[in-house]
Amino acid sequence: MPVFPLGTVLFPGLVLPLHIFEERYRDLVKHLLSRPDGDPREFGVVAIQQGWETLPTAQPPGPPTSPPPRLGPVPTTPLPPPPAAPAAPGDVALHEIGCTAELRQVTELPDGRYDIVTVGRRRFRVLSVDKTSEPYLMAEVEWLPEPEGQEELADLLAPRVLAVFRQYLTLIRADEQELTEQLPEDPTVLSHLVAATAALTLEDRQRLLATPDTAGRLGAELRLLSREAALLRQVRAVPVPLRELAVPASPN
Repeated sequence: MPVFPLGTVLFPGLVLPLHIFEERYRDLVKHLLSRPDGDPREFGVVAIQQGWETLPTAQPPGPPTSPPPRLGPVPTTPLPPPPAAPAAPGDVALHEIGCTAELRQVTELPDGRYDIVTVGRRRFRVLSVDKTSEPYLMAEVEWLPEPEGQEELADLLAPRVLAVFRQYLTLIRADEQELTEQLPEDPTVLSHLVAATAALTLEDRQRLLATPDTAGRLGAELRLLSREAALLRQVRAVPVPLRELAVPASPN
């Protein structure tokens, strides 16, 4: 599967717009567009663990895709750290767990660059990276389906996370009512939305993506949100504009 290293973490169901300016990733978009109708137009998004993957270019990279800044110290959670990642081209190293991005909209610019809109679909683990067969990275992956057996716990945790998340939003947004009306009640969808929207570090987001099940993800988010809300009550600061908050994708 084609892999796109980025300085951000993508979650299933969340929208990720990208500005494609580097030649090899233009080739990737062309390859996806050339697939027959009905074939999946997906590539893997994997957060960069160390290094810088983009090659020198005269083209501007467009809007940054890094996560919003956070306030206060990084919370300490019992989540295990992600396993060691395989190496990528140059000096870059990738995290082991990523998420596929499905191509939804493509706008080709006059100079050959692309503005695309993608939606996260499914989590995967990188098993090996091939940096020679294509201009862009290719990876052998295994899919990480949502495990069964923790549904009751997830159903119990979801309302608590939703309540704390609403409180968190009231501390960072004057127009919180508009946003909370859109919040999902499905535990898995909620867990992904909270992970992508709250002002967390990339490491926090990566740990949440790597958490095997919804119940574990919600439990970790409950601790993270409680800490963030306590910090925000003390400093009364706004960490990120509303337009940068993640939003769930529409079904179509």
